Amino acid sequence: MRGAGRFTLAGADPTIGTVNESPAPDDDASAGDRTVIRAQPRAPRLERQGWVHQLVVVEGAEPGRRFPLGAEALRVGRKPPSDIVVAEAEVSGRHCEVLVEAGHDSLVVTDLQSTNGTFVDGVRVQGRARLREGGLLQVGRLVLRHDHKPPQEVQASEELDRDLDKAGRYVQSLLPLPLHSGPVLTDWVLVPSARLGGDALGYQALDDHRFATWLIDVAGHGTGAAMHTVSVLNVLRQRALPGVDFARPEQVLARLNAMFQMDQHGGLYFTLWYGVHDRRRRCLDFACAGHHAGYLVDPQRQACKALHTRNLMIGAMPGARFAADQVEVEPGSRLYLFSDGAFDIATRDGRAFGLQDLLGLLLQPDTEGVGEAERLHRAVRGIARPGPFDDDFTVLVTTYEP
Repeated sequence: MRGAGRFTLAGADPTIGTVNESPAPDDDASAGDRTVIRAQPRAPRLERQGWVHQLVVVEGAEPGRRFPLGAEALRVGRKPPSDIVVAEAEVSGRHCEVLVEAGHDSLVVTDLQSTNGTFVDGVRVQGRARLREGGLLQVGRLVLRHDHKPPQEVQASEELDRDLDKAGRYVQSLLPLPLHSGPVLTDWVLVPSARLGGDALGYQALDDHRFATWLIDVAGHGTGAAMHTVSVLNVLRQRALPGVDFARPEQVLARLNAMFQMDQHGGLYFTLWYGVHDRRRRCLDFACAGHHAGYLVDPQRQACKALHTRNLMIGAMPGARFAADQVEVEPGSRLYLFSDGAFDIATRDGRAFGLQDLLGLLLQPDTEGVGEAERLHRAVRGIARPGPFDDDFTVLVTTYEP
């Protein structure tokens, strides 16, 4: 997408307090005439000359990117000369326009007879609609928030965006690339609910026949959670747990718990699912630390088998003991790991989308040309209410080839 590099001036009349005068009651002649003055509290004057209207990407490509609005309408569509290009099949060539209207703090959104509609705060635009400050505009899978700020706040926001982008790119660089060939295939989607999230995932071959897979969910969002996630992720990636057999999930969890006690890490704790697949023995050793089950789906997609062990979260209690379990794996089976942000979701019509709803999606057929994790992401995104997810959305799919 390309931005419109323009600015706008918008003003608002201050609210003026009023003064009411009333005569004294005349039932007491000795009181004489009195004047009672009552004044309504004066609303604080909010001077908005020079404030900047922007549309900020909160979901879609390039989260955090800002598009300033000027005197001309900002155009949104599937291809140039649109100012915001959304390269999705469900977006029309000329989809909608957004305009600053003099004397108003809201924007005017005009749908240009798009096929699949323009949505403001989850409601389809019929002709024109106002987009309030903080409101959400959705075109296809792109969601934009309307910000209206003074120039100095815009500058500060842009500097913060640059720092968060650097941090986000670093976290992204620690995640493994999908595996599209070999005895084990992997596919994943990780969409933070904020600019920086607390979810992470990973996998690696321990030797020529054993393959480890894990998913981490640190409590909270933002910089603190992301820093903690990076620490844990690097320990697992580098196998930096002395004296631990990384093919033994219970040992991995116990040593992480000793290393990351929450009272020594700013009160932060995390849940973890960790498993090791052995191709020779056709089995999977696994353990959960406060995390919900992973799910093993047979090659025929007939059933989901929950893989869960009852253990405390990592960091909650020193010296906690951790148990592991084992399951046979039929060649061609898939292992699904996900954070609770993938199923604890509010739908467009206000219903709760839960774990059983997500499990039903796991058994549906593949979509040609779309990775399995992305298929699930699109299905949930189509059900969820507009705007960013309330929690990080993370799905990792591992396929054990015959």
